[in-house]
Amino acid sequence: MLVGRALAFLALTWSAYRSLAVPTIAECSLSCSEGFTCRSRVNRNIFNSFCRQPPTSISRSVLEALMLSTAMKCPPHDDCSLLLRVNASLTLHESLWGLEACSMSLDTQEAQCQSVRVRRASRQLQVGRQLQVHFDCFEVSVAQSLYVTLRTVPHFCGVQLDQQYHVEDCRDEDVGRNMPDCFAGKLSYWVDHSRKVVRVQLPEAPGGPDYYLRLCLKRFTCEDAGAAVRVTASRVSRSVSLPYSQALPCLCLEGWSATPDAVRIQTCPFEDDTEILWDAISYHPGSRALTWEPTCPVSGHVNLCWRPGPGAHCLKLEHSGRPAHGRVRYPLVDPQPQLCLKFSTSLGFRVRCPFEKLLFPAWKMTTQPAPSPGHLRIAFFSPSPARFQVCLCHQGKTWPPACHRVLRAMPLPPASVSQGDPTEDPTVAFVDIPRDDACAPSTCIQGWRTDVHFSAPQQLCNLQCAAT
Repeated sequence: MLVGRALAFLALTWSAYRSLAVPTIAECSLSCSEGFTCRSRVNRNIFNSFCRQPPTSISRSVLEALMLSTAMKCPPHDDCSLLLRVNASLTLHESLWGLEACSMSLDTQEAQCQSVRVRRASRQLQVGRQLQVHFDCFEVSVAQSLYVTLRTVPHFCGVQLDQQYHVEDCRDEDVGRNMPDCFAGKLSYWVDHSRKVVRVQLPEAPGGPDYYLRLCLKRFTCEDAGAAVRVTASRVSRSVSLPYSQALPCLCLEGWSATPDAVRIQTCPFEDDTEILWDAISYHPGSRALTWEPTCPVSGHVNLCWRPGPGAHCLKLEHSGRPAHGRVRYPLVDPQPQLCLKFSTSLGFRVRCPFEKLLFPAWKMTTQPAPSPGHLRIAFFSPSPARFQVCLCHQGKTWPPACHRVLRAMPLPPASVSQGDPTEDPTVAFVDIPRDDACAPSTCIQGWRTDVHFSAPQQLCNLQCAAT
């Protein structure tokens, strides 16, 4: 009961403590619970993976708590540094000598370990009591991601606690104000759109380190989009101009100090200029492939859709959904003005219709008198051979209309293709529909190509059959 209360109090105290600013300490230190005599030892080797089977008298929950935080050490006349503070507790057993904490950087895989051991005389007197340990001598970096493991000494298999921890970055007020690695985050910039340059102004830093600046494309990593510029501390002008060729939302300004393992600070001046991403569409007439390949990473989905008319809702085509990760390619696409791309991404919803500026559709559908009485002919005109289907649809109170009775258009052999008006494309297919069906109130006739993977339908609605 007392142990539970102690842990609850420790958790509440630590939670309140973590909400405060990053504390400043004079030196790193080690402290143990009252009544325990401890000593520490630093080990910078990689994790020791060997373990021994625990005695049956040791519970796997003998390690009770692992709590982490960040501290800052700012010696006089020197730069500040960051330290990882570890608070841990365990119930001391006669087979235990102490505990060990290891911190591994997820970026570099470098590890550092510190063990805390209870002196033998103290250990024999404190068996069964709770040992609380506080030590803060792990050196860490700004914005570092860590994997921290707490184990017993000796290391018993399966008896350990693990936790991931992220060190504060330069957005934290205390870290941003005191850490040299965050100096690059204090630079100011403005964009000269007419000259296509980003102008950067670095603050004065007498006696400080040199700094690098560059533009980069932020994808999986930030890839070079221009040469890095080194700004020396003795440089008279602290202004730098970085040219760019295209304003992209992932084009970022990156700065870092000329010191080992410096944190790189990034800011993206054009992050709101996303319209260019949706225009990265190309169509290859030979293969009839429609491709969208944005320059910047985009997360979400893409669909082909069709717009029955200007301003109408774009209706998704079946089986056209694709994840928006990199290049999206649709083979055998019918280049109709009504055929569009619909983007549903983390940046919002967009619709682009790459063929809407075509003066004429790639094919046309019209009505003609049918040779057989009581029928209406739906004729298809195309500059090249194509196959078509027709569907009868009923317009209700909701959109799209309900469609049924799919009819296959009859292709015409090349020798019998009717030329009609020489200014028109030849008729390549037709289907005859009973006049009573085609001319019924609230009826639409939809037609689309079947010799391609993706085709936007054309439709004729509310036909004036009496005048035909």
